[in-house]
Amino acid sequence: MTMEEKTLKKGVKSESFLTPEQIVAHLDRYIIGQTEAKKAVAIALRNRWRRQQVKGRIKEEIYPNNIILIGPTGVGKTEIARRLARIAHAPFIKVEASRFTEVGYVGRDVESMVRDLVEISVNMVRQEKTLLVAEKAKQYAEERILDILLPPAPQSIGGSKITETTETNKTTKEKMRNLLHQGKLDNRIVELEVARQSMPFIEIFSQTGIEELSVALEEAFGGRFPKRKKKRKMPVKEALRYLQNEEAEKLIDMDEVINEARKRAALSGIIFIDEIDKIAGTGATSGPDVSREGVQRDLLPIVEGSNVMTKYGMIKTNHILFIAAGAFHNKKPSDLIPELQGRFPIRVELFSLSKEDFKRILVEPENSLIKQYIALLETEGVKLEFTRDAITKIAEIAARVNESTENIGARRLHTVMTKLLEELLYSAPSITRKIKITSRYVNQKLADIVKDVDVSRYIL
Repeated sequence: MTMEEKTLKKGVKSESFLTPEQIVAHLDRYIIGQTEAKKAVAIALRNRWRRQQVKGRIKEEIYPNNIILIGPTGVGKTEIARRLARIAHAPFIKVEASRFTEVGYVGRDVESMVRDLVEISVNMVRQEKTLLVAEKAKQYAEERILDILLPPAPQSIGGSKITETTETNKTTKEKMRNLLHQGKLDNRIVELEVARQSMPFIEIFSQTGIEELSVALEEAFGGRFPKRKKKRKMPVKEALRYLQNEEAEKLIDMDEVINEARKRAALSGIIFIDEIDKIAGTGATSGPDVSREGVQRDLLPIVEGSNVMTKYGMIKTNHILFIAAGAFHNKKPSDLIPELQGRFPIRVELFSLSKEDFKRILVEPENSLIKQYIALLETEGVKLEFTRDAITKIAEIAARVNESTENIGARRLHTVMTKLLEELLYSAPSITRKIKITSRYVNQKLADIVKDVDVSRYIL
């Protein structure tokens, strides 16, 4: 197991937590260029680990330096934040700031981002705990399945007969266990009692606070009314999976899960606020800009540190890392209210992608598009190969379309690649051979579309 994999498992408290150089190297495996942005987030992440090592009262006074990533769409802003959260094994949520300015939008206020972050954190910790008890839960589930398949025989009077029957049952049970392990009982049908889903009657009310209201009612009445059960027939394989999940829930201490999740969300959570430029005002005293400033003022107490009530208890936002992002085409970060600007002291500019960047994006990242399409078509028995000149041509076309139409960054490569391989993806099930994509092939498929700007607007 590599040090990075250990860090992904242990999280921010790991003694072997990655250095800023190692964090940047990890990001380089998935994101091309944008070194300044990678350095900024790497330092921010390492500082969180450093804070955990600090002793004394000053530890509580060390707050994260929130970051604004400035750059056009498709240059890697969201991917940097998402990968950063994976490195830290931290709860992560992405929200669009413009969502809170929608006319007639009823429902979730700005604090909902914190509640969602805690929910994600609870699910993350629950999954970890489930993995720890998976083996034991599987054993218990097997015993329950065997009891269903081989119910205990009625005991007869007489000690010797009881002993003989018990020994026979044990032998038969072990034989059944071996068959179960070999998968020979997978398709046998068994009958289980499963919990019946309750009707979502809470949703007849307004969207505001559905989560909180439903949980409050569940906690108030959950213990007073027995869970409704129904009998259901299913194959042994499916029943085993269902019973394993049921046994895992019994083995997990949910109070411990919630305490750990709250702590992780408060100390290592990352909230990515996209499109923050959409709520930047222009100094107007009436109209939509006023509502934008209102959203900024709602965001301010959360970003600077406040207490937010969630269904799992109160959460302090003082040490949550906020990463904001925006294109800032017609606006600038200074258009945000001064108080909010002060809560995002680190500003990093990300640059538009060039033809050379596109070439690297196509082949270098571990999840590059070319590797993805090669893997997809390999499942159909098609061996796909791209020549260097073909990759250069694809990058050139993507860059040209971005210049002549709307610049959507690396996302343009998705549209170009999909159009290029459309016919091949359609007919792949009926062909099993090796196919080489050359620059000539790329020209045949895309040259006419690229020449006509009006057509390329719709297709690429």
